[in-house]
Amino acid sequence: MIIDLPRFVAAERPNWEELEKFLARLEIQPGACLSLEEVRRFHLLYERAASDLSRITTFSSEPETRKYLESLVARAYGEIHETRTRRAHLDPIRWFFQTLPRTFRRHGRAFALAVAITLTGSLFGGFAVALDPEAKQIITPFPHLLEDPAQRVADEEKIVGDRLEGAKSSFSAQLMTHNTRVAILALALGMTWGAGTAILLFYNGVILGAIAFDYIRAGQTTFLLGWLLPHGSVEIPAILIAGQAGLVLAGALIGWSGNVPLRLRLREIGGDLVTLISGVAILLVWAGLVESFLSQYHEPVFPYGAKISLGLIELGLLVFFLARSGTIEPGK
Repeated sequence: MIIDLPRFVAAERPNWEELEKFLARLEIQPGACLSLEEVRRFHLLYERAASDLSRITTFSSEPETRKYLESLVARAYGEIHETRTRRAHLDPIRWFFQTLPRTFRRHGRAFALAVAITLTGSLFGGFAVALDPEAKQIITPFPHLLEDPAQRVADEEKIVGDRLEGAKSSFSAQLMTHNTRVAILALALGMTWGAGTAILLFYNGVILGAIAFDYIRAGQTTFLLGWLLPHGSVEIPAILIAGQAGLVLAGALIGWSGNVPLRLRLREIGGDLVTLISGVAILLVWAGLVESFLSQYHEPVFPYGAKISLGLIELGLLVFFLARSGTIEPGK
């Protein structure tokens, strides 16, 4: 076979370089997943490079090109026929900004169900207090929320000093520990085929609805928003995501996906559960810090408008993060 070697190399080199870019990406990011079209393109480039190598093997005048193609084809062959489990290097930044939001969106239906259960509980709690004001004595587990809202606000606004002086760190740690336990419980109760997770979400909604209605009815809506929004805009979604994880676990146990064995169903969602609950822990750390250093301070120490604005900004950023982060693969 006679070929114009310089012309052949010039024509084929772009394909070799494209294949090399694929290989560099897979070697730098061992856990990267290619789309179906990318897999097809990668395989086509591999086959073409292998064919090119066989065509120039007999040309002793191009030893460097032959060595380059031999290396390229060998690397591509290794990627295609690799059978060992890849161990991707943990990249915390990539995990947080890509893996976490993608995992959240992949189980969007479970999150929507968690929201619906919590909202139903909130409506029930508000309706119960509206019918019987004494119901909050049974519903609310926090003694400081049993008093008259107007009186509590008046008492809170009299405190102008640092009410948590020297105790902010311990208070925030206590909040983080408590909320993380609740989140882990919401996940673990998925083992009850979701019944326990649903009850926990419903009860949290009942408490939230009862408190909100009690303060709104007393004309203390501004205080309520200034008190809850700074930390609640992160804390409440975090608990909902924990409930989402519990419902995902429940779905795997129930086996909506057909005749897949339970062992395989649990293996399939194991990584997602770890990702979701780890993300919840990070969100609850932030919520604990905000509640300790900001939410507990009211006017005249911190204006309610500033606290409400901060809470809305936090909520907006969290929604954007969960909805959009990781939608574009870096390097594309």
